[in-house]
Amino acid sequence: MTMSITSDKSTPIKLGFYSLLAPILLWLILLVILPQLTMFNISLQERVAPRVYEYGVGNFVEFFAEPLYWNTFLRTAIMSILATIITLIIAFPISYYIAKMLRGRAKGLLFILCLIPFWVSELVRTYGWMILLRESGILSSFLQYTGLADGPIEFLYTDATIMLGLVYTSMLFMVVPLTSTLDSLDDSYIEAGYDLGGNGLSILWNIIIPHAKPAIVSGSIVVFMLTLGNYLTPVLLGGKSSLWFTEQIFTRFITRFNWQQGSAFGVLLLVISSLIVWGGLKLTRQSFTKVMS
Repeated sequence: MTMSITSDKSTPIKLGFYSLLAPILLWLILLVILPQLTMFNISLQERVAPRVYEYGVGNFVEFFAEPLYWNTFLRTAIMSILATIITLIIAFPISYYIAKMLRGRAKGLLFILCLIPFWVSELVRTYGWMILLRESGILSSFLQYTGLADGPIEFLYTDATIMLGLVYTSMLFMVVPLTSTLDSLDDSYIEAGYDLGGNGLSILWNIIIPHAKPAIVSGSIVVFMLTLGNYLTPVLLGGKSSLWFTEQIFTRFITRFNWQQGSAFGVLLLVISSLIVWGGLKLTRQSFTKVMS
């Protein structure tokens, strides 16, 4: 009798759980898994004649055979890693200040100020930087007005400008996890560290960073993946010489209508970036489940 009552009670719970899980599974299957499988299928098709295709790995071989392709990806990966590091260096003190130094309305106000730039689209923010940094822009005009420059200065179309745009675009995705994690750090641990003779650097290294390590890793993964797959910011701020890998993918799909090679590049971007993330988790001795928990 007891067993039947228990099973009757557990059945609605299971149905409720599966009902909540169904939209997530449907989203993953329809918008993530199926498109990736379709793109992988297209990447294996090689054109042997007009409208005639055979399966093979020629599109992948061409990526490694052409130095321009893998050099572009290497440049993109290195700049994405550098952008992630710079974003972390800037975001960590901001997050600590919000989480530990501020209280009440000031804490919420500063957090909202970090959110305001992301209330508009990435395209609008990027065009804003172009208005500021172009040869006839606000910054160049200000330098000329103050006598610090003899003539117009073009700040656009450099690696430094691309890096500035990437860091600005991804800052929020590092600040949010760091702020929430640092906010959960008990202040008594920091006080105990000072009582035991520690200084600011030792407390940072032995108490604060270990506590924030999951947020550091998760934020770095998100920033790296978003930066690596970014298209608008590098192309608009870097110009034709940006040499960003997503631009190569865009060119294959839209300009050359070579969907087979474009799909192969997209699959390679996913696979190699996942390997880089996996390597980063191994170096930091973190697991994906622990970071995302």
